[in-house]
Amino acid sequence: MQPVVYILASKKNGSLYIGVTSDIAKRIYEHKNSLAEGFSKRYHIYKLVYYEVYDGIEEAIKREKQLKKWNRQWKVDLIEKENPEWNDLYRNIIH
Repeated sequence: MQPVVYILASKKNGSLYIGVTSDIAKRIYEHKNSLAEGFSKRYHIYKLVYYEVYDGIEEAIKREKQLKKWNRQWKVDLIEKENPEWNDLYRNIIH
């Protein structure tokens, strides 16, 4: 599995959650089924709207930390550049 930085949203322009994982399909499944405790569960943030794949976990963690420091508009712009309709990309990653 390759490390992935991902952004979840509650809805278009809703609450955002940024995470990193080495198993994106499993991790998003956990979010969608309320198996992941914390912010995403509390605020019903289950929609995968953006992700980036990396070769190494260190690089992915560095990017996750960078994105978390960004202001909201930069995050929204990043999402809308690749996914203007804020579609749930979960089906794109499960095989």
